[in-house]
Amino acid sequence: MIFKDRTDAGAKLAESLKEYNGNPDVLILGLARGGVVLAAEISRILELPFDLVMTRKIGAPFYPELAIGAITETGKGYFNESLIQALGVSKNHIDETIQTEKKEAERRLALYRKERLAPSLKDKIVVLVDDGIATGATMMAAALSAQSDGAKKIVVAIPVAPPSSLEFIDPAVDQIICLNPTEDFMAVSQFYETFHQVEDAEILALLH
Repeated sequence: MIFKDRTDAGAKLAESLKEYNGNPDVLILGLARGGVVLAAEISRILELPFDLVMTRKIGAPFYPELAIGAITETGKGYFNESLIQALGVSKNHIDETIQTEKKEAERRLALYRKERLAPSLKDKIVVLVDDGIATGATMMAAALSAQSDGAKKIVVAIPVAPPSSLEFIDPAVDQIICLNPTEDFMAVSQFYETFHQVEDAEILALLH
């Protein structure tokens, strides 16, 4: 399955989330940045409130693209302990990277939210949305953060992901909706006709 763009993917996900249409207990959270576009479209179609969750990857030393974990703006998150041990990553590197990424997450949230407070997740059905899942590290961080913030049910809604990543996040969530679970996965972008970099201005326009 190939999607025209993120808005198209969001509309198709909304079809699969119809059971939550207009439910006052439901909150849609888009993983910044790409997931916010899909979350906004789901919110529009199903008449549900939406906001964003800021996740930041924690990269390995010398291989920053290799995620050894991920955090949200709170600093809470997920860490791949077996990978950390295998690479011999020091606690010092992890602590320093967490502080750097937490500050960047807070900076971006201040820009996106302006004076608006983060929504409470307590006793909410939280639908976590992204434009796709590769390793699952950032989605796992978002799910664990939602758990600790008191969400009563966590739903993950994504257009595409490899089955191994869906298995990885499954224990942390209550429901997974994936339109295209595929072994033929190299990058999220391969499943979109148009996959542009989501800029800050676009997120601001969607949120406000």
